[in-house]
Order: sequence, then C-alpha cells, then structure tokens
Amino acid sequence: MTAATNALHPVDTRRRLAALAAMGITIAPGLASRRWPTALPAVLGKYPGDALWALMVFFGWRALRAGARTRDVALPAMTTCAAVECAKLWQAPWLADFRGTTIGHPLLGHVFSWQNLVAYAVGVLAGAAVDWLLFEPARHERSTGAGRTLIRSRR
Repeated sequence: MTAATNALHPVDTRRRLAALAAMGITIAPGLASRRWPTALPAVLGKYPGDALWALMVFFGWRALRAGARTRDVALPAMTTCAAVECAKLWQAPWLADFRGTTIGHPLLGHVFSWQNLVAYAVGVLAGAAVDWLLFEPARHERSTGAGRTLIRSRR
C-alpha cells in the first residue's frame, strides 16, 4: 500500500471534523436538558437527555470511523449505549463512587432502565438519519465514481 492510498480522503476528513463538531454541539443541549428539565414537556421526562447522549455517542463513533458506512457506525454506537446501560446493573463501590461525580453521572448514569434503551435507539437513529442524508451520497460517489444523484437505488 502506498502513502497515497493510505492517506485520508478529503470526504473522510470533513466527515470526521463534522462529527467532532456535532459531538460538541450535542453536549450543550444534553446537559441543558438535565439542568433545566422544566424547559421541556413533562411527558418527555429525562429521555431527551438520554437520546442526546446516544446521539453524541453516535457522533463519537462517526469521528472514529469516518470512512465507514452509516450502518457500520450505528451498530457500535447502539452497542456502546446498551453496554453502558447494562453496566448500571453492576454496583461496585468504586464504580458507584465514580457515578456520583460531576463527570461520572452524565457518562454512566445511575440506575438501569429499559426505557433508556428506547431513548438511546431514538438518538442513534436520529444520528444515522442525518449522517446518511448528508454523507452517504458522497461515499457512494467516491467509491463508484458516479455523480451525485437525487434518487438512490436500494441495494
């Protein structure tokens, strides 16, 4: 493999930078949803924050796997969210102490909830939809040499 084929494609670089920016942008409303929960309809509960957390995880995986297909980013993102949720079932003293910190609580949460998994799925699907709409045509164009089309064929 030559250095030229090993280099990042400009689309990958743009996608990675966009993912990092989106990750940073997603953190603010996610934290705000927990700080000011009354700003959102009560029926939504704490789940918008969970969906935004999952969206941030999706963008993190997108930054790590800039050249991957959308589905190949969504799967590890959802797996990460589910693993973190299931880890809440393990209540080791040191882990419980970390969950009580300012950084530990938003990263790991406290109590396992099946409903959180639904919120995570919503967040990951939202990220996948945006990612697919914005970047999948460019990936297809790069891999096939085809021009950008308005209608995509199903594979």
